[in-house]
Amino acid sequence: MFKIYKYLKPLDWFFVVLIVGITVLQVYFTMTCVDYVQYTMEEIMKLASNPGAGRGDLWKNAGLLVAFAAGNGVCQVCTCFLAAQVAAGLSATLRRNLFSNVNSFSTAEINTFSTASLITRSTNDVQQVQMANVMILRMLITAPITAIWAICKIQAASMELTWATIIAVVLLVVAVVAIVCVVLPKFRIIQKLTDKLNSVERENLTGIRVVRAFNAQEYQEEKFETANENFKKTQLFANRVMNLMNPVMMFIMSGLTLAIYILGAYLMNKLGVGTEAAQEQYATITAFVMLATQIVMAFLMLLMMFILLPRAQVAATRINNVLETTSSVTDPEFPEKCTEKGTVEFKNVAFKYPDSDENVIEGISFRAEPGETVAFIGATGSGKSTLINLVPRFYDVTEGEVFVDGVNVKNLKQHDLRDKIGYVPQKGVLFTGTVAENIGYGGDADVDRVKMVAIEKAARIAEADGFIQEMGGYDAFIAQGGTNVSGGQKQRLCIARAAAFEPEIMIFDDSFSALDFKTDKKVRQNIEEEMKGTTRLIVAQRIGTIMDADKIIVLSEGRAVGYGNHHDLLRNCDTYRDIALSQLTPDELGFEPGEVDQYVTL
Repeated sequence: MFKIYKYLKPLDWFFVVLIVGITVLQVYFTMTCVDYVQYTMEEIMKLASNPGAGRGDLWKNAGLLVAFAAGNGVCQVCTCFLAAQVAAGLSATLRRNLFSNVNSFSTAEINTFSTASLITRSTNDVQQVQMANVMILRMLITAPITAIWAICKIQAASMELTWATIIAVVLLVVAVVAIVCVVLPKFRIIQKLTDKLNSVERENLTGIRVVRAFNAQEYQEEKFETANENFKKTQLFANRVMNLMNPVMMFIMSGLTLAIYILGAYLMNKLGVGTEAAQEQYATITAFVMLATQIVMAFLMLLMMFILLPRAQVAATRINNVLETTSSVTDPEFPEKCTEKGTVEFKNVAFKYPDSDENVIEGISFRAEPGETVAFIGATGSGKSTLINLVPRFYDVTEGEVFVDGVNVKNLKQHDLRDKIGYVPQKGVLFTGTVAENIGYGGDADVDRVKMVAIEKAARIAEADGFIQEMGGYDAFIAQGGTNVSGGQKQRLCIARAAAFEPEIMIFDDSFSALDFKTDKKVRQNIEEEMKGTTRLIVAQRIGTIMDADKIIVLSEGRAVGYGNHHDLLRNCDTYRDIALSQLTPDELGFEPGEVDQYVTL
């Protein structure tokens, strides 16, 4: 919990010191109010025994009592305001740092925490810490000062009444410690169940089309109900146990008040009813009740923190786990300068995912020259997407080296490396905003007219200009996730986004799968004509998409089993030929009549 306080700003620390000072002043006002209650009661008792006595001291003491009570109220308001300011400022800093750190994570770290857990840590956990800090700044500072001050005053008043207070405090401590021991493990479980609940809900929302297509609403509802019921039962148990605190507190405080009055009556009887000493003892008892209440409340506030802090501690630990996690993909201390332009080279590359024992790809070597098209094809799970994700360093290689522009990618800054690459993911991702903002992602397309020209050109290259105009132009709205456009339109917008900045290298991770053959061919022709110097790495399932590639690498179980152009692979690579013949006829593939039979026989 205390680790997060290193994120407090200097102004926040100043506010904390100010809170301590105001709290001391507040306790002073509270204790002085107790004194003036006693003085006022003494004056009232004197007036009751002698109605003709003057009332000057009574009004003076009553006025001072009101003044100190008002000062106490002002101090409490100031403390609450400053505590809220510090806690809210810390929470904003934590959310900002969490967002920034998560943005720096490689795919490996994101998969380690899970998306649902990262969202929970950035929202629910930060909120738990904020609430705890407000209570800490208001209670944890006030309670010990109040308790120590009240104990010093109460000992001077009456030793008999002090013992009654001590017994009440011990009973309260025992009760609260028992409650904490029962509730603490449940708080840890609640945070994990919150992650699970968010995960189920997020999964349902992102896959809503599939859920409806398979009429699986009841199945999803049952899954959610299971997670929701587990969360409810655990939270109810924790809340019910915690709710025992209020009746226990009221019982002990009422018992203490009764004990003080009984003991006070006994002491007054010893002094003699109606005597001046007995009247003074009555005023002392009244003040003692207030002091005893202050002590019990102070200890109760401290014990309440022991209930609130465990849950906040769990949340703070989860936040610190994210903040203290560093990305496995880091920038070099001394980046190298590029010696080439538009080249990509793999040298005996192998890669395995974190926590995996086997390599996903192994022994991959090839070189893409500037302006060349290098394609990757193979069965599902052969490692095609994994391979090209090593180029922009979404992961780092396990063995071997990956070079971009003649430099090992580990020796380039991530920003500089990715600035050279236009990436089109396998699953098209669009963001809430306009068409122009999505294509010119990362810049202000509305005011930058030069950039707007590039956006329109990129849209034409991706054959997206037609449907964009039908939508209402480049200011047309795109819903979150691109739900208001079709799959093919989404892919074309993603291709346009990659082409808008005229990168040296373009990566297409099966990015033509949602396009019809005609549009697929036209887009590739546009890229060839308009972006002649750009190196292209293409992952594809369709032979028609990669037939014209300069180099084709055939993957099988993570290894390269074929390397060459289309015509060479048809005759020299069984895997490639089987894939090709499963999609196109021998004539479409360029075989001479009867030629394919000799390969099938072989």
